[in-house]
Amino acid sequence: MKIIILGAGQVGRTAAAKLSREEANEVTVVDTDEEVLRELQDRLDVRTIAGNACSPAVLESAGGAEADMIVALTNSDEVNMVACQVAWNLFRTPKRFQATWNLFGVRKRIARIRTTDYLKRERLFGEGAAFAIDVCISPETLVVDYVERLIRYPGAVQVVDFANGRARLVGVRAAKGSPLVGSALRTLREHMPKTDVRVAAIFRRGRSIIPDGDTVVEPDDEVFFVAATPDIQAMMRELRRNEAPLKRVLIAGAGNIGLRLAQALEEKNQVKLIERDPRRARRAAALLRSTIVLTGDAADEELLIEENIDSMDVFCAVTNTEEANILSSLLAKKLGAAKVMALINRQAYADMMENDRIDVAISPQTITIGSLLEKVRRGDVVRVHSLRRGTAEAIEAIVHGDPRISQVVGRTIEQVPLPPGASIGAVVRGEEVLMAHHDICLEEGDHVILFITDSRHVEAVEKLFQAPPSFL
Repeated sequence: MKIIILGAGQVGRTAAAKLSREEANEVTVVDTDEEVLRELQDRLDVRTIAGNACSPAVLESAGGAEADMIVALTNSDEVNMVACQVAWNLFRTPKRFQATWNLFGVRKRIARIRTTDYLKRERLFGEGAAFAIDVCISPETLVVDYVERLIRYPGAVQVVDFANGRARLVGVRAAKGSPLVGSALRTLREHMPKTDVRVAAIFRRGRSIIPDGDTVVEPDDEVFFVAATPDIQAMMRELRRNEAPLKRVLIAGAGNIGLRLAQALEEKNQVKLIERDPRRARRAAALLRSTIVLTGDAADEELLIEENIDSMDVFCAVTNTEEANILSSLLAKKLGAAKVMALINRQAYADMMENDRIDVAISPQTITIGSLLEKVRRGDVVRVHSLRRGTAEAIEAIVHGDPRISQVVGRTIEQVPLPPGASIGAVVRGEEVLMAHHDICLEEGDHVILFITDSRHVEAVEKLFQAPPSFL
């Protein structure tokens, strides 16, 4: 697939790194900063073009006429919108070729749109609209949803949705003294006789383990399991002590993420928001209903003590400066906050801080890249979640074909030729969520939830679920 990425910022670089590692992709990156492009070309197998993303000449030089996908990820919503429209006007597929083209892949234009006001105007985007954008990605919205799910499930390190919320994949760090720790996974049925759950993977001291019935769960194991949404809490109680709901939340930063997070939580939680910029704090106070907005520095020890940080269930630092997020989170943890989360862009910082000092390192790039990968994956892939900062993936794919032409239709799960490190966690059939047992036979239209511990094998998984064009 030929992909043009417009913008070499943090999200653009992450997307380029992820997509260029896959052999099937040819990636070109466009940016105005030549130094950033040189560094990118030294590290990755990508082509780079220096210039304005909206320029017709630049888009032509980048290969827009042959591109399968244009992904506009610059820091400007307006540039992203105009670039997609220019690309559509210059490179649209003639109608007489569109039916044939669709058999092999649809040309798409994806844009990062951060401004809520734009996103609310449905008439702005899509075919026949003001801007020819097929998919809008809002990193702020994705991060808020991600953090909100973590708050709803105390003890989880990652929670992702599948099949429109009917099933979820949850990552939990096993706690010493919990019922399942020290026991083999085969005993899970004895612990939970009326609940069916599938453990998809275990990460122990940074290394992945493909679990079987004899695998013994150890303290601090990172356990990823798939369950129907109503069964998640029961499984979490097997891996963690029974934790009370997280009610009191202190948010540092009233930017786009902090403000939206407060709006999402304030109906069910007691929320306080700290913002050092008085003007931004006044704006937040005017927009929020029940959240208490404070003007000050979240790294001010006296302020945190005064606001009873030791009684807070969650401290979440989402300012625009990752160093400030790290420092304020470390201070909040020291002063007694039960759980701390920090928005951290650099993976090296996140790896150093998570687990021992910060409970959850939030990576906007990793969260955003999943939404992008959904549009890039071959086969009928409807959901992709990047896990453990990109080292693993969870995929929801739809089964197509018949036993004559498909490698999966009509086969039991144990007969599906999955690559190493890949496993099927669940099958969603209509409204029913079926945990993946070896004798379940896959049918046309099933939604299959897969866990891949090594993202290098994603392409092999895609091919399994890719029906021949003649069937489409």
